[in-house]
Amino acid sequence: MLILLPPSEGKTPAVKGPAVAWESLSFPELNPYRAKVLESLGTVSAHEDALALLGVGASLKDDVERNTRLHAEPAAPAHQVYSGVLYDALGYNSMTTSQRRKATESILVVSALWGAIGFGDQVPAYRLSMGTALPDVGRLASFWKPHLKAALAQRAERELLVDCRSSTYAAAWAPPAAQTVTVNVFSEANGKRTVVSHFAKHTRGEFARHLLTRRSKAPAAPDQLLKAAKEVWTAELVPGTPRKPHALNIILAG
Repeated sequence: MLILLPPSEGKTPAVKGPAVAWESLSFPELNPYRAKVLESLGTVSAHEDALALLGVGASLKDDVERNTRLHAEPAAPAHQVYSGVLYDALGYNSMTTSQRRKATESILVVSALWGAIGFGDQVPAYRLSMGTALPDVGRLASFWKPHLKAALAQRAERELLVDCRSSTYAAAWAPPAAQTVTVNVFSEANGKRTVVSHFAKHTRGEFARHLLTRRSKAPAAPDQLLKAAKEVWTAELVPGTPRKPHALNIILAG
């Protein structure tokens, strides 16, 4: 089982420690492309209109300024750097040692800056969205798509892929449909079903935690994933097609 997560918008900077060691990152074949994105991000972040170019507000000025020195910024494991609703619900710090090991082995974060990294990979905090377009790089989802397809093929082989990414990050890599299950969250009240957004992040984090902390064997097929979801939630599985992944719909009471 491989759990695909988006990064958090907000990140927790490391207070001290060494800078990112590129050779230690998962999928080192992505390093040339990571370097290209990092260089372009640094240039844009130093521009007088950096906030507008990156589509962020004035409150994130310090985050954008940090983008100009990412080569030297302290790095920390991804599970410490990424924070926010989904990662709070995942609750890595409250897991047992064996559960943390399972999380490190099973979680893959798709990133606008790094392409894809493992949960234990050490990276600095940064500010960049997959929906951004950078000079000499273009729209990041389009830039990463061919590179991630090549780099992740072997890692994804014969795995059940539990896709908890948002649509913005899902656009950067489309894993094999037959072995992929996207996780959707709906609210239902009086027979009417609606898509939830903010709380969907929380539920996806809870679901990922459930998969990593339950005592049973990790699901290896879509129907087994549905069974695991039903241990906690009302859920349904929509079968996929040769080109469209399966969909696990988690239904919350409205």
